[in-house]
Amino acid sequence: MSEPAEWLHVSRGEAPLLLSLPHTGTQIPDDIAGQLRSTTLALVDTDCWVEKLYDFAPAMGVTVVRTTLSRTVIDVNRDPSGASLYPGQATTGLCPVTTFDGEPLYAQAEPDAAEIDRRRRLYFDPYHHALRTEISRLRARHGRVILYDAHSIRSRVPRLFEGRLPDFNIGTYDGRSCDSDLTRLIETVCDSTSFTRVTNGRFKGGWITRHYGRPQTGVHAVQMELAQASYMEESCARPFPPYDPARAAPMRRVLKELFERLLKWAEQEPRS
Repeated sequence: MSEPAEWLHVSRGEAPLLLSLPHTGTQIPDDIAGQLRSTTLALVDTDCWVEKLYDFAPAMGVTVVRTTLSRTVIDVNRDPSGASLYPGQATTGLCPVTTFDGEPLYAQAEPDAAEIDRRRRLYFDPYHHALRTEISRLRARHGRVILYDAHSIRSRVPRLFEGRLPDFNIGTYDGRSCDSDLTRLIETVCDSTSFTRVTNGRFKGGWITRHYGRPQTGVHAVQMELAQASYMEESCARPFPPYDPARAAPMRRVLKELFERLLKWAEQEPRS
């Protein structure tokens, strides 16, 4: 694999925690942007300001892997085979052709199989090479490693779920991607706040959580999907409003405490 592309950012730390940021990017290559109805529309499902919420992580020794490309280019948290992660439910694919609301993204022709394969090789594969590399590096140093896949979504998306989404949406692939003690730890931190929480509700973890979470080998993966209303003012402004540090402060405090607890858990010796 060649040197990391300019859109792929890897910040290495030595702690047993890896933060994945797959949907915070807003860059769209010109050749793809020209095929879209609107680049503004193409950014409405961005995980708004999640990279800001967790910007304390590097100082804690946490490794961060992030793509600055928009998920509209390719969704690195989807099954590369194209299989749905939520059969029978509305969702978006490896190269999304609609927004979460069902609005078409492309002005004319949607990506065909050859174009999807091109994007997979150019963008999907390098991101996952970086994840595998960092997991292996950290696992060689620590008895167990946590892969924390960070996301956010509008609190109300009728096409995807009814009503308002809870503030914290913990996904552990129905308990298969991490130790149950780790799940309880995250739930305890969330439940000690005024925010609401659900585990393995509408969001059980995407491809990253499901593919890399192997607690029996010391790799514990969890997805955290935040309702955007928990840290920002949701609005009809497209693609999204400016970051408001004061509005985000209560959520950031919880997330920082959560990371402190995660690190303590990961640094403990696994049970024999």
